[in-house]
Amino acid sequence: MFSFKKYQKIRKYINFLNKKTEIIAITKNHPPEEVEKAISFGLEVFGENKVQEARSKFEEIKKKNKKIKLHLTGPLQSNKVKQALSLFDVFHTLDREKILKELIKFPEIIKDKSFFIQVNTGKETTKNGVFPEDTKNFLNVCKAHGLNNIEGLMCIPPINESPNKHFQTIIDLTKECGLGRPSIGMSSDYERALEFGPKYIRLGTILFGKRV
Repeated sequence: MFSFKKYQKIRKYINFLNKKTEIIAITKNHPPEEVEKAISFGLEVFGENKVQEARSKFEEIKKKNKKIKLHLTGPLQSNKVKQALSLFDVFHTLDREKILKELIKFPEIIKDKSFFIQVNTGKETTKNGVFPEDTKNFLNVCKAHGLNNIEGLMCIPPINESPNKHFQTIIDLTKECGLGRPSIGMSSDYERALEFGPKYIRLGTILFGKRV
């Protein structure tokens, strides 16, 4: 169940810290009614992990409400790129050349989108993302292919490690690559992420409760 009180509390905390950080309300595995409830409280920025689930929930909503911004926060499959581009405004998980080559087939569409490169800071085999040492090279490959609107970097720290060193890696890479503020922080570690001044934090469980 969506909790506007929790949303307000986190929003106030961000303001108290004087951070210009946006909350992405992650609605993965939560029903359309919860999305509508959040919208009724004024939320406009949402995140989904899968294209098909996002379509079922947000396709009609976005047609009616042009203020809604939808972020893809899960892995993107190459055969879903065209569908995803018709629905999402921001992509957080750009991590390989195969996806890049699909994206650049739609130059008129991608110029109005924003992208984040996902960095696998923990080098975990179970997670997507470029390794830290390959980030700058991948950014250059993206630019060489004509994808210039890469806003920043994103990471998901290993659950069994302190997130701070991973967030610091992202900050260091951000400076090295000359990019904007990153997408870091989820329900379990957003308070620590806020210390690093992210552009986005991605909150699901803390706002909507445990997933169905």
